Amino acid sequence: MATDSTMLDPSKFDDIDRKILSILKSDGRATNQEIARALKIAAATVSARIRRMEEAKAIRVVAAADFSAFGFNVLLSIGVEVQNRPAEAVAEDLAALSEVFGCHLVTGAKDIDLLVALHDFSDLSDFLLNKIGKIHGIRSLSPAIAVDIVKYDFDVSVLK
Repeated sequence: MATDSTMLDPSKFDDIDRKILSILKSDGRATNQEIARALKIAAATVSARIRRMEEAKAIRVVAAADFSAFGFNVLLSIGVEVQNRPAEAVAEDLAALSEVFGCHLVTGAKDIDLLVALHDFSDLSDFLLNKIGKIHGIRSLSPAIAVDIVKYDFDVSVLK
């Protein structure tokens, strides 16, 4: 784990780091050797830089799944208003539900925003009533069903 606080600042990464990240964003399965060849640097350099960025928590290598390929055909955004319990505690309980793939403490009219994936509409009632409904501290829910996905891009990297 990196202990130097400057390691956590993405502005401290250079052009080589940005190029490595760019290659990984276009092909997450690229090997260190392939990246090294493309950038004309040593594979050990690529490995060390990736490790440094991972330790600084500047990058994390993950696989992105297509919801529908795994049978999830209903996506929801649910605003949650909390009462008589800390929002953080309610959020932890909500985040533990397998259907929840995003749970955020937010400002505004609601306290928590959930992103939920269900297999089909027949799962909706059970999820809202029997799973979320049993969590103490929820005052109200504002579910919104996604009717179309216009953009699904989890890459919000400032390193371009």
